[in-house]
Amino acid sequence: MALYATKLPKLNYSLSPILNLQPQYSSRAKRTTRSLSFLNSTASLFPNFSFSKATSPFSSSSSAASYSSPPLTVTASSSSPSPSTTLTESQGIKINLVPTKPIEGQKTGTSGLRKKVKVFMQDNYLANWIQALFNSLPPEDYKNGVLVLGGDGRYFNREAAQIIIKIAAGNGVGKVLVGKEGILSTPAVSAVIRKRKANGGFIMSASHNPGGPEYDWGIKFNYSSGQPAPESITDKIYGNTLSISEIKVAEIPDVDLACLGVTKYGNFTVEVVDPVADYLELMENVFDFSLIRGLLSRPDFRFIFDAMHAVTGAYAIPIFVDKLGASLNSISNGVPLEDFGHGHPDPNLTYAKDLVNIMYGENAPDFGAASDGDGDRNMILGREFFVTPSDSVAIIGANAQEAIPYFQAGPKGLARSMPTSGALDRVAQKLNLPFYEVPTGWKFFGNLMDAGKLSICGEESFGTGSDHIREKDGIWAVLAWLSIIAYHNKDKKPGEKLFSVSDVVKEHWATYGRNFFSRYDYEECESEGANKMVEYLRDLVSRSKAGDTYGNYVLQLADDFNYIDPVDGSVASKQGVRFIFTDGSRIIFRLSGTGSAGATVRLYIEQFEPDTSKHNLDAQDALKPLIDLALSLSKLKDFTGREKPTVIT
Repeated sequence: MALYATKLPKLNYSLSPILNLQPQYSSRAKRTTRSLSFLNSTASLFPNFSFSKATSPFSSSSSAASYSSPPLTVTASSSSPSPSTTLTESQGIKINLVPTKPIEGQKTGTSGLRKKVKVFMQDNYLANWIQALFNSLPPEDYKNGVLVLGGDGRYFNREAAQIIIKIAAGNGVGKVLVGKEGILSTPAVSAVIRKRKANGGFIMSASHNPGGPEYDWGIKFNYSSGQPAPESITDKIYGNTLSISEIKVAEIPDVDLACLGVTKYGNFTVEVVDPVADYLELMENVFDFSLIRGLLSRPDFRFIFDAMHAVTGAYAIPIFVDKLGASLNSISNGVPLEDFGHGHPDPNLTYAKDLVNIMYGENAPDFGAASDGDGDRNMILGREFFVTPSDSVAIIGANAQEAIPYFQAGPKGLARSMPTSGALDRVAQKLNLPFYEVPTGWKFFGNLMDAGKLSICGEESFGTGSDHIREKDGIWAVLAWLSIIAYHNKDKKPGEKLFSVSDVVKEHWATYGRNFFSRYDYEECESEGANKMVEYLRDLVSRSKAGDTYGNYVLQLADDFNYIDPVDGSVASKQGVRFIFTDGSRIIFRLSGTGSAGATVRLYIEQFEPDTSKHNLDAQDALKPLIDLALSLSKLKDFTGREKPTVIT
């Protein structure tokens, strides 16, 4: 088990005002990894981030700022505050208006705003977006209300948390619940919002993207149900970033994020909360922990969880070890680090290679799993066996009622994202359950859940979840799989052969057939070429008709996927170019909205196989004719210059 932490070089900030951050690195700095473990409650691993008194905008001044003043900037030699004006003594604290100007490029994607961390550390970049959010919300959605704040522990989160708290107070929020050390996984934020009946919450994360000074940072807002803000709000945020002129900032000191407890500033309150407690309580209500504990305590069953030095390292020991009895050495890379230990915290066969090597090596454990940067994705492995995310959600859906107490009355409905394989469709059909196909983006599942139409859902991008919260949930998926394995082995005596991960999957294929599935990711392509390729495909779709032949495949449908929400009637258009053939095979092309630079082209290939004698074929071999067709059809190499994908799953 890798448990290490190295000290981060001291960051000296010169701020004018506090919202503009530029780090000055010590010449002795060699690494930028900080441990974010809050397991030691006696002391913080970091000094509090504090602002220079000489450059604070909160020093008393009687001069009023003109709204035509130039934007506030940061310079290392700044010795006096940029002009601001006191708005009012609101809630017993002073609120300052800080002049600013619009900043280009703050369009919010499917998972919030993601950029390189150095972009967010530019003058007022983060502050503008946060203020634009408050300008976009109805006042009743936050005035005197409660907001949750947390993140995946990546570089810049602690500094960003102080900015967000001050702007929240400046806009009249009554209380902020913030995770200790700024830590809250994305699923935990959703859980805390729902349990504490908060008005919403901020998630500081770029999910599975790398972290550190040279890499990525992100921010998104979740609403009172715990689900990501809808496009109606994110569009307003972007519009307001184009016209913003001032930021409302409360004149309060920094919050000590290392200490649990409540601090009041006038009528504004900050509560630093245990990041694990509410989430763990929810997991205990969803699953039969005694059933899982019985599996993990068996001497003939071995388990490994790779936290990838990301946020689930904070949850793994309290849940898997302390509550469920797994051994401490079953948790790998369990200390959250601000740069994820120089790794790429994306749980797939490429970036979780250490876990893959263990599970495909000699004397491998029986069950392996990993989660991503912010804890909402998962990968499931058996001994020398990889479970595709598409199969994973289908198998959870098929076994949920028997193995998981939360679903003892049966799921209300099942849903998948459009690019995800049709394996879940077949489960819904056999179990006679409502089924939904939605665009990529968890918010589309949330509407169905809030309307009582959906229980279990998933995306092929390693996201799986249910209506226990309104986000995908990596640890939930691991617990669901452990529940299924435990249920199949509950009557097995010591020495009897256990029903394995591969046994569960192959039994499922024998019942429902196998959907061979693969995804090719071409990361950080030049945006111009990627967009031209998509336009070319859309033109091809417009000229295609049912019955057209493509090699040995006959076209049933070609389109650019549009979705009409059955709950609110909203329309999401141009969600992915699809070529669907008469034998059920599919080729799909999408540009991803989760990267921070360039464009990620995603190619999805799927083929259904009912013949059990062919179920053990390698997916790449079974899909090769379709893969060759997809690359030829799209002219991907010509448009992007890419010979090979960055990641294959």
